[in-house]
Amino acid sequence: EPVAASSDGSFERVIGHSVAIQQTISRARQLGKSRVPVLLLGETGVGKEVFARGIHEANADKSDPFVALNCGGLSRELLSSELFGHAEGSFTGAKRGGMIGKIEAADGGTLFLDEIGEMPIDLQPHFLRVLEESEVYRLGENKARKVSFRLIAATHRDLRSQISDGRFRMDLFYRIAVTSINIPPLRDRADDIPLLVDHYLRLLSRQHGLDSVQVTPGVIELLQHYAWPSNVREFRNVIENMLLTAGNTLITEADLP
Repeated sequence: EPVAASSDGSFERVIGHSVAIQQTISRARQLGKSRVPVLLLGETGVGKEVFARGIHEANADKSDPFVALNCGGLSRELLSSELFGHAEGSFTGAKRGGMIGKIEAADGGTLFLDEIGEMPIDLQPHFLRVLEESEVYRLGENKARKVSFRLIAATHRDLRSQISDGRFRMDLFYRIAVTSINIPPLRDRADDIPLLVDHYLRLLSRQHGLDSVQVTPGVIELLQHYAWPSNVREFRNVIENMLLTAGNTLITEADLP
């Protein structure tokens, strides 16, 4: 079975036997043994959250929380409240009884912050303080709450250039990037395309209640030569598209979107 899985089940969601992906998995598994922060680097859609979960599962009890938050696409207020939590009445629209933030929810487990490069610069010192003091203040409270969690951050941006542009704090960068893992883009692991085709055909056929579907070798070859700008996320989308529009049990080159 060429799927990389270990006895603890971690990384079994990473499909591939190419050298590039196997080296990445083995580095992630190695780093998973410690509690140091890890920065996952890679283009959009390469599966950063899948790797974050693998690192967590390789080094955690089943009951340890894994809490994920995407720092992109949220207003400063909402991100702040999601991260730190808030006291009752601390701002218009605050929940009755207050709200626990993702940092507190991750206590004893792993906090995964995707798109950390999108964190507003004025929130960064507050988050840095959490990492340095191992305590968090909910918005509108002046009582510190002790927290202990493993941080995994991810970005598709070049944080070093964001530092020089004044959009990311250097002190926070060195705190979150104690170790880093580069996740290869799909175009650099064309050997894994047949496995991924097989995986997603089975998974999606089951989800949509369809009979088993085959693909022609020509389809595989074309998929291997495409650059996949949005990586595995785009790949899954294309397979699903073909599966639902092919209309029979054999997908041919004519079915490619």
